[in-house]
Amino acid sequence: MPPKKQAQAEKKVLLGRPSNNLKIGIVGLPNVGKSSFFNALSETDLGKAANFPYATINPEEARIPVPDSRFEWLCQTYKPVSRVPAFLTCIDIAGLTAGASTGAGLGNAFLSHVRAVDGIFQVVRAFDDAEVIHVEGDVDPLRDMQIIQKELQLKDIEWVEKSLDTARKSGRALGTSSLAGRQRAEEIATQERILKLLKEDGKDVRKGDWNNKEIDVVNSLSLLTAKPVTYLVNLSEKDYVRKKNKWLPKIKAWIDENNPGDPLIPFSVALEERLAPLSPEEKEEEQKKAGAQGALGKITQAGYTSLDLIRYFTCGPDEVRAWTIRRGTKAPQAAGVIHSDFENKFVCGEIMSYLDLKEYGSEASVKAAGKLRQQGKPYEMLDGDIAYWKAGG
Repeated sequence: MPPKKQAQAEKKVLLGRPSNNLKIGIVGLPNVGKSSFFNALSETDLGKAANFPYATINPEEARIPVPDSRFEWLCQTYKPVSRVPAFLTCIDIAGLTAGASTGAGLGNAFLSHVRAVDGIFQVVRAFDDAEVIHVEGDVDPLRDMQIIQKELQLKDIEWVEKSLDTARKSGRALGTSSLAGRQRAEEIATQERILKLLKEDGKDVRKGDWNNKEIDVVNSLSLLTAKPVTYLVNLSEKDYVRKKNKWLPKIKAWIDENNPGDPLIPFSVALEERLAPLSPEEKEEEQKKAGAQGALGKITQAGYTSLDLIRYFTCGPDEVRAWTIRRGTKAPQAAGVIHSDFENKFVCGEIMSYLDLKEYGSEASVKAAGKLRQQGKPYEMLDGDIAYWKAGG
């Protein structure tokens, strides 16, 4: 008898929208440096940086190139006419204040804008500046983080309670004997678990331990606290350069206690604003003079990774291009990012890894070494794959 096939572990469903076109929103209290950060990040003046609350009302959007040394190496190797890096879509959202969940300030508009993005850059102010007013009167990043967490949780509680009410009504009509009724009962049980996590445990939804069926329910609710958060601590240039600030250890401790595992990146908007308009050479010189490197590249990559995004490359003399896909994407869907025909008429992909190409130096050498692989529909793309797609007529 042939040996039994080992049961494969169930693949974990990702939290969030099943899309390659994901967006990250810049969130924080008013006057913490969100719009100035957005301007430096996008090298534009789209965000209205101003010294009063709600300077930004309509969210501004920009596509930020994601730094990647692999992409740069491929461009040097192929010397293409056109080069297109991976991008992160970033949105500057109006400042949130205490009471936003009940409509205070621009509360309802703000929360709908947060709901429309897939991840959060939470900008936290840890610098003192008498000329930049703080909406709460003084600088206290722990209080600010607590306000944002509480407001997002309160809005999620409101949405889950509404959804539960609707589900229970339809559940009673369906009964428990039908398949639809049993499915509805499972959905209600999951929503009750979500509500308990938020209301009784005071935890964000992304910190719950969910199975795949439960994740489908979580995703259907588009909850604010299910979105990944990267904490960006805005320091004075002086503190950033000397890598010291009285609030940093306390902020780290707060994250470890409340949202363990969420990334924390210190940066200085003041420094980034000075660097943003400079040429690459001038930027390098200014960073040497300041004694510190800008953090925007690191921040962009962290946001990209937080959304479970990876990229693969297509390469040739005409174009080197990075294509953004979600981790776990299969070959036909990855090909479909280029054109739907590539997915619908998918035959196979010729795949090599970036590391193999770098090691062997040319496509011909990679092929000669047996490292160019033909992959079919079940193949799951890896970050850094270089792909050539074959599609039927």
